[in-house]
Amino acid sequence: MHPKGSCKCLSCGSFFEPDARQRARQRRCAKPECRRASKQASQRQWHSRPENRDYFKGAEAVGRTQRWRAAHPGYWRRRRPRSEEALQELTPAQADDQKKDTAPDGAVALQDASNPQMALIVGFIAHVTGTALQEDIVAISQRFISHGRAVLGQSVLWPAYDNQTQPPSRAAPAGTAAV
Repeated sequence: MHPKGSCKCLSCGSFFEPDARQRARQRRCAKPECRRASKQASQRQWHSRPENRDYFKGAEAVGRTQRWRAAHPGYWRRRRPRSEEALQELTPAQADDQKKDTAPDGAVALQDASNPQMALIVGFIAHVTGTALQEDIVAISQRFISHGRAVLGQSVLWPAYDNQTQPPSRAAPAGTAAV
C-alpha cells in the first residue's frame, strides 16, 4: 500500500509526491531517467498525430520557420556576459587527449577535424545577413566562393547556379573576370 497522496511512477515504479500544480497529469517522478522517458513518450504521442507527422519537413516548415524568425529578430543571438567571452586555450592534458583520439593510420573523427574557420565563416554570414537557415547560408557561401575565385583570377569550379540562387548581375570591377 502506498502512502496517501503519492503516485506510482510509470517508468521506475517507485512512489513519489506529484507536483501540486500537475497532480492530475503527472505520471512520472523527477528522476532524470524518468523525466527523459516522459519527454520521449510525449514526443512520440505528438508525432503520432497525422497533422504533426510532417511538421518539420518540406517547404511549408521552412516558410513557417522564416516567418517566425522574421517576427522574432535576434532571438537566436544570445548575449553572453563579458566574463565568458575569453578565448580558451588547450591545456597540455587536453592536447594529449586529442593526440590519443587519432587512429593508427592518422585518421581523425570528423567532428575533431572540423575547421574553426568554417564556424567563423558560417557565423559571419549568419550575422551579416540576419539568417541562420542552412539553405540561405549555402547559397550565400557559393556566391562568395565564386566571386572570390573570380577576383583572384581562378577558374570557377562551383556548380552552376539555378535561377533562384543566382545573384543579380553587376558590373565586374576593372581587372576581374565576370562570374
